Amino acid sequence: MDRAELAAFLRRRREQLRPADVGLPAGARRRARGLRREEVAALTAMSTDYYTRLEQQRGPQPSEQMLAALARALRLSDDERDYLFRVAGRNAPTPMVAATHVAPALLRVLDRLSDTPALILSNLGETLVQNRLAEALYGDRLRYTGLARSEIYRWFTDPEERRVYPEHDRARQSRALVANLRVAHGSMGPQSRAGELVRALCRESTEFAELWERHEVAKRFQDHKVLVHPQLGDIEVDCQVLFTEDQSQALLVLTAPPRTEAFEKIQLLGVLGQQQFEDVR
Repeated sequence: MDRAELAAFLRRRREQLRPADVGLPAGARRRARGLRREEVAALTAMSTDYYTRLEQQRGPQPSEQMLAALARALRLSDDERDYLFRVAGRNAPTPMVAATHVAPALLRVLDRLSDTPALILSNLGETLVQNRLAEALYGDRLRYTGLARSEIYRWFTDPEERRVYPEHDRARQSRALVANLRVAHGSMGPQSRAGELVRALCRESTEFAELWERHEVAKRFQDHKVLVHPQLGDIEVDCQVLFTEDQSQALLVLTAPPRTEAFEKIQLLGVLGQQQFEDVR
């Protein structure tokens, strides 16, 4: 681990960013060049003291998970991410870690979407980042581990996952998720994480196994859908999707026309989400 180079690299990258680059307000009387240390710490869910010690060459060797969080917070490119791992004394990211590194271009768009639900998904249906309104609508999708990180796995193994869709639309959603997974499986291969997901679901879900045998292949995102919120009820939204060039990640943006009931409900999501946050503090 090259403590001096790690500290210098983190500091330089932090100073090159502005609050608007990561979706934060600039605030008044800002003197710090670039992001503040506490802002980077908050973006990576680490303590300010821990991050400060890294920049002061006093910190312990960061784990792979911590380095991945830093790469995401500092909006590093793939090459910069790999360099961060090397100077921290870690091998180049494993395929699993690399696959969850969010494309900086998608992050820049997401950072500017504060008034409507938006999230970034991997090609296996793993939520990589979600904004405040998406969390208020779907719940915290970043808390899952293992195969459950994939919404496809949860859809076929956890009945709670289906409550966000009206009952009449669940069969369509099942087919869409399986068709999406078939695309990922074709590009990643049977020995990949996609293959592991397919094998597990074929064992655990008869419905999935039957749909898998249909061999439907498509990247499907419904243009218009109804989502169900436990307090606000049905919310009709339009769904827009932006893919990375390699199709491995997608930015999903949910909107409603202004001055509609759905638009008003989306605005209320922000209020409800803030209340829930305050209730647990």
